[in-house]
Amino acid sequence: MVVYMDNLNLTKQQELHFPITENQEYYKAQSQEIKLGIEQGLNVSLYSNPGFSWLQMEQIRLGLKDKIAASIYANPEYSYETMRQIRLALYCNYNLIPYVKKGFVDDDLNEIRLALIDRLPIDDYLWDGMCAPQIHEIRIGLYEQLDISFYTDERYNWMQMKEIRLGLEKKLDVSIYSNYLFNSAQMHEIRLGLEAGLDTAPYCSLVYSATDMKEKRLAIIDLKNTQPKDKNIPNKNNSKTSIFDNLSNCSFVITVEDNGTKAYACIPYISGNMVSKEDIYKDLERRGIVYGIKHDAIEMLISKKRMNEKILIAEGIPAKKGNDGWYEFLVRIDMPRIPAPLPDGGVDYANIEAFEIVEQGDKLAVYHPAENGTSGTNIYGETIHAENGTEKKPLRGTGFTIAPDGVTYIAKTSGKFDYAGGRIIISNMLIVREDVTAVTGKLNVDGSVYVIGSISSGGYINATGDIIIEHNVETAHLIAGGNIMIKKGSCSKNDCFIEAGGEVSGSFFEAANINARGNVQANYIMNSNINTLGKVIVSGSKGLLLGGRICAVKGIDTFNLGNKLHIKTYLNVGRNYLYEREQERFASERENILSELDPLENLAKKIINMCSAGKDVPVDTQKRVFAAIEVKKQQLADLDAESAKLANATDPSMKEPVRIKGRAYEGSVITINNVTYTLTTDVKRMVFRLKNKQIVMATLSL
Repeated sequence: MVVYMDNLNLTKQQELHFPITENQEYYKAQSQEIKLGIEQGLNVSLYSNPGFSWLQMEQIRLGLKDKIAASIYANPEYSYETMRQIRLALYCNYNLIPYVKKGFVDDDLNEIRLALIDRLPIDDYLWDGMCAPQIHEIRIGLYEQLDISFYTDERYNWMQMKEIRLGLEKKLDVSIYSNYLFNSAQMHEIRLGLEAGLDTAPYCSLVYSATDMKEKRLAIIDLKNTQPKDKNIPNKNNSKTSIFDNLSNCSFVITVEDNGTKAYACIPYISGNMVSKEDIYKDLERRGIVYGIKHDAIEMLISKKRMNEKILIAEGIPAKKGNDGWYEFLVRIDMPRIPAPLPDGGVDYANIEAFEIVEQGDKLAVYHPAENGTSGTNIYGETIHAENGTEKKPLRGTGFTIAPDGVTYIAKTSGKFDYAGGRIIISNMLIVREDVTAVTGKLNVDGSVYVIGSISSGGYINATGDIIIEHNVETAHLIAGGNIMIKKGSCSKNDCFIEAGGEVSGSFFEAANINARGNVQANYIMNSNINTLGKVIVSGSKGLLLGGRICAVKGIDTFNLGNKLHIKTYLNVGRNYLYEREQERFASERENILSELDPLENLAKKIINMCSAGKDVPVDTQKRVFAAIEVKKQQLADLDAESAKLANATDPSMKEPVRIKGRAYEGSVITINNVTYTLTTDVKRMVFRLKNKQIVMATLSL
């Protein structure tokens, strides 16, 4: 660990802290995962943390790639297998985090996930300290619709549970051996006896070990096999027996699998083992197997003497779940959120398709209802009831109507089409097919604006939605409630002003003044003043952040910083004045909501008192008041969540507040959470962050 102390003559008024260079590199496998994420256009900041193993990184990357909420499991404390199970569950809209908080991990979560997918009431049977094999036995029992109450006692281990479940599958009287004081080996011997049709009473006692039980069971089988089959044939005790009596045996096993839809027979190779078709049919009858019997297979099993081979002798018809309901969209909903990468690693902003336009009366989507399932029949002749498909919730949003058929969604107005989170939003969009200048006049639009040309010479646009510029922006003032995209870029003489309630992106920005609540992204930024509550991201191996003042609350990521001429570039990250101003706004809004909530709560108390006194208060009035209270409380909760989210994103332990993938040149000034450092020499591939109230540098791996 080396401390840079090149400028010892700095005054206290400068309050500069000197960075410590940490020789800390990611392992190659970790770097590979980050590289893959970047190539796939993912937000790798979620997992570019050396605290994650490469296996954990892989699970987060796969979640981001598949556009699920990977952030909920991006926790170094979760094993990669726990992450994997949470990810797989999210694909099916199930959240396993509540189970993780209860102490379930890895294989436990796998069993719970499978149960949830099959819509089994697994929650009713979980207890603290339960292991994966126990959950497995509960899940299989529920799936096969067995009476699992026989083995849901916490005193059973998983092997005991399995023995009882196997008995239930074969329709045995498991109450004979379901005493938890029997160990699994004892239960096994009793179950085998019941399967063979033996009287297990002689050895079904806790005084016998499993070995004792086995000896007694085999003795009963031997006695049964040596007893005369006809009263007219003398017993071997008082008459000679033939050699065939000593050699003859009848041993075979019939197993039931796949939830009672298949039965297999296996005849073990034993000297003198003689099994007939009648023996097979008799055992099928005893066990109640009556449907789907494969007579040809039984004939072949006996006549061809197929020993030690598992043969399918009965097969039912499995139930088939109905198809779930689904939406067929007739407009594109997969518009690229991330522009295509360029060969140098930059971003192709110029050719991105940013939106979809629809006309009034256009069909947007057609809903295909869920289908009924097809019932099946098991080998016992019982009906297996099929699960019907699940219906989707109706689409929500604005700007559309539903046709009389109840399934066709039609645009009620022309405009910009957006679809996210099950909501369709059709907002007004003004399409300007010429350059916007001072001559064009001020454009104030309730909706979005798409300019096919450029903006120059004092052009002005104020839109409540997005602003998309196909070419360049020079002298202009752009204000958007949503995002602003300038495909070719912006070049001015510090007389271009851009304000966005969302993100700002473009191929380049030169001498621009940008204020945004979201990220600011480009392939290079020069001599610009940028203020954003998000991040500033400069992409590509030629990416450059040079000159100007960049204030980005959530961080800065660029390839090169500054240049050989040592032009001053000022970076301010973390809990700066923008952060403080935003937290003040949160506090002010909170006070406003509380001032509106107090009279509502007082009114609610009056209503309660009046009702208690027997006075009549209209139900509608009560509903309106209590509904308004709930709305205000939800607003408070949302506001607090946003405030906490911003605080967490700027925590002093931020991993990569400033990330330089190429070279950072001497003269650049970096401030993180009001701690400042001026680069006194050029450095390559560095991350700047806070440690012990100092700015430190950590080398990026190749």
